[in-house]
Amino acid sequence: MSRRARLVRLDGMLLSRIARSRLAAFEREWNYDTSYMRDILSAGFGALRPLLGLGRMAAFRRGVPAAPWFAAKLAATRAEDCGPCLQLVVTMAERAGVAEPVLRALLAGDAAGVPEDVALGWRFARAALAHDPAADDLRAEIERRWGRAGLVSLAYAIAVSRVYPTLKYALGHGRACALVRVGAHESAVAPAPAAQTR
Repeated sequence: MSRRARLVRLDGMLLSRIARSRLAAFEREWNYDTSYMRDILSAGFGALRPLLGLGRMAAFRRGVPAAPWFAAKLAATRAEDCGPCLQLVVTMAERAGVAEPVLRALLAGDAAGVPEDVALGWRFARAALAHDPAADDLRAEIERRWGRAGLVSLAYAIAVSRVYPTLKYALGHGRACALVRVGAHESAVAPAPAAQTR
């Protein structure tokens, strides 16, 4: 093996060790199982690298308040029917200050029970996912309220929230939604829109 190949191999091993440490820290902080990411890492650090870039996209939020942004994430994650992913989004929303009654209403599919701006994020995500023409009017309202950066923030939130559950199911780590903890209590999760039409 050449010196360069040995250095590349050592760099990969070091990066993999750092990644495993960060995944363990994420698991402790959020009480979330990252075994699917460790499975990806077992194929080499290069296999995990594209997923790391999604983290920046998932965290992008400009102009739009936290509650409507998380409402869009919840709608998109719920549509993919991954309970652990949905729990992670709920936990992150709680830490960002989204009120428990708002989260419970969204989990129950009750957009009428939340503030208007939160309902806008929720309805937009559901319309965009369904390719519903109603998304056009909602998009215009989002741009009016929060500007182009707000719209991009919601679009990223919707798109990335679908990637993680899809990846988990493809790798054999997906688990369906049933109950999600909000605060000290478990909340039932309303069926995803696709499931309601079957």
